[in-house]
Amino acid sequence: MTRPMFAFTKSILERVSFDPLLFCKELEKAFKSLLPYEIEQLTEWLLSYTIEKPELKQCLIIVNK
Repeated sequence: MTRPMFAFTKSILERVSFDPLLFCKELEKAFKSLLPYEIEQLTEWLLSYTIEKPELKQCLIIVNK
């Protein structure tokens, strides 16, 4: 996967952030399809993004798997 896939994943997660369950499902899919260094970038982005949206913090469990 290239850089556009990482950007695409972030945009999808931003679009579904209104629904925590959907956000978690999309996050699981992202972790299965991204490369290891992209997963690191996504994890950093998630930590900063969920500060503004505390209802999504439950999805960070997926990051710790």
